Amino acid sequence: MSTPIASRNNNAFGKYGAMARLAPLAFVFFTPIGEYVFHLSPIWTFGSGVLAIAVLAEWIRVATDQLSSHTGPALGGLLTVSLGSLAELILALFVLAGGQVEVVHAQITGSIAATCLLGLGLAIVTGGFNRERQSFAEARAGLLSSMLVLSVIALLLPAVFDYTGRSVRHINNVSASDELLSLAVSVVLLILYSGNLVFTLITHRNVFATKAEPSTTPAWSVTACLIVLLACTGAAALQSKFVSGALTEAANSTGVTPLFLGVVVLALVGTSSDIFAAVWFARRDRMGLVMTLCIGSAIQIALVVAPLLVIFSWLIGKPMTLVFQNPVDLFSIAGTAFIVNSITRDAETTWFACC
Repeated sequence: MSTPIASRNNNAFGKYGAMARLAPLAFVFFTPIGEYVFHLSPIWTFGSGVLAIAVLAEWIRVATDQLSSHTGPALGGLLTVSLGSLAELILALFVLAGGQVEVVHAQITGSIAATCLLGLGLAIVTGGFNRERQSFAEARAGLLSSMLVLSVIALLLPAVFDYTGRSVRHINNVSASDELLSLAVSVVLLILYSGNLVFTLITHRNVFATKAEPSTTPAWSVTACLIVLLACTGAAALQSKFVSGALTEAANSTGVTPLFLGVVVLALVGTSSDIFAAVWFARRDRMGLVMTLCIGSAIQIALVVAPLLVIFSWLIGKPMTLVFQNPVDLFSIAGTAFIVNSITRDAETTWFACC
């Protein structure tokens, strides 16, 4: 008797089939075997762990897409964004537990840029390459862009406060003030995101609803989706432990800084599921859902992931603030919001996004 995953008539993985997606899962087993059995060097552990997380992120993407077929497009888009960032949150928590706060800051910056610039850019190019233009709901994109700007301002505020506090001589303990401000801002951001959920799912759900694909029925049951999500999340947590443990030595072996690995490698690993999903939906001319995935993912990083990291850092005794000391981080975050607003202003895109 065939399982939902292996169904030939209604395969969740399309023409490639389930076996083509099962093969890369070897990386999930290779990392712990290489670490504990063969005692491979940290660079091999890091590389294998990164690839394994990327593979698991794609399985999370497929499972959430299947689950969204059961829950409806509005809630499905939110599930895809939320569960797609699980690997990123878990990875950042392990890096943070290792005391590498600046790497986590770089990962947050890289994640926002990766989803809004790389992910959205690839989706626009691949979706519009054989089409004159693609359109999406202006109201939905405008609301997402406004939320992104608000999120960016919230991330910039602690850095401005820190700079101002250090410029005033009578403020002696700026670090303590930064920590308290970051905690307060984190709580406010989580409340703001809760309000966003009420707005998008209840009071204005029609604005954020996306048109479902015609003639599409889920290949997996709800139970199968949940089992895959739980298994992939647990495996991603284990892989994140290996990656974070090998981060410093991998950076030394390759001659790059841990900050570079955070802003490029770790950020791309954490957002890979959103990027894959955005390109996949863009090819099917579902640009409304692409905007929800890319911009919504960046919003969630700023309003949920970053605040949760601040709160969890206090619980584990290694406080992290929302103060981004590197000016490049601040410029990248602000520039990303500006570019996204420019692209979504006219509610349509071509393969050359500037047009």
